[in-house]
Amino acid sequence: MPLNGKHVVVTGGAGGIGSQLCTALAAKGASITVIDRVEVLPFEAGYIRGDLSTFEGIRAVADQLRTQPVDVLINLAGIQYFGECDQQDAAQTALTYMVNLMAPVMLTQAVLPRMKFHNKGHIVNVGSIFGSINFAYFTTYSSSKAGLKGFSEALRREVAADDVHVTYVAPRAVKTSLNTGKVMELAARTKMHMDSPEWVVARIMDAVLAQSKDVYLGFPEALFVRINALFPRLVDKALAKNDAIARQIATQPRS
Repeated sequence: MPLNGKHVVVTGGAGGIGSQLCTALAAKGASITVIDRVEVLPFEAGYIRGDLSTFEGIRAVADQLRTQPVDVLINLAGIQYFGECDQQDAAQTALTYMVNLMAPVMLTQAVLPRMKFHNKGHIVNVGSIFGSINFAYFTTYSSSKAGLKGFSEALRREVAADDVHVTYVAPRAVKTSLNTGKVMELAARTKMHMDSPEWVVARIMDAVLAQSKDVYLGFPEALFVRINALFPRLVDKALAKNDAIARQIATQPRS
């Protein structure tokens, strides 16, 4: 799909991956609006300053989107928690689901009526390999991304007759400053593959331009997504060693 002249809205567009994605979109001639909560954008673009961590914040952003003609909505914003599930406090748990799942759903609901009326539009949800291979000690992150995957698939079937496209892109681990020291220790000890933001942005752009349905990034992770869907107990055994390492790291006292 050509992006020249299209209005593209990107959540989390001020971040490391988001800013690079916005730059790539603008290079294709798109008009960009960023949704984030920074004071000032590091580049020129339309800006909706909002907080996607609360119901009220999401609703306020959604109300603004309803007044705009949006051709492409890219739900990129996301947060991650690594640790024992029962040690994540309620506020942080709610935050994870708000940003990773509720925000994409509610913002999509805001832009869909106009897209359906005009029989055109594109929703792009950036999930994670962790949403298909649900990793221990990333319980709320994995389950929130699994929810986003399910939302994308159900919505795609629902709006197919309206000529609205839905893309789900699932990167594996990415080298960003958002990774905590414990996550980086886990990556090193388990030899976890971590992709550069530049590579991930290029793959997201490919998916947007091709209006792909489901895109899983990285090998062998993309293969394990298929294996896990068919033989999850086999994957249990394959991950057992790494799960033990994750347990050691996750249960370390905070320094």
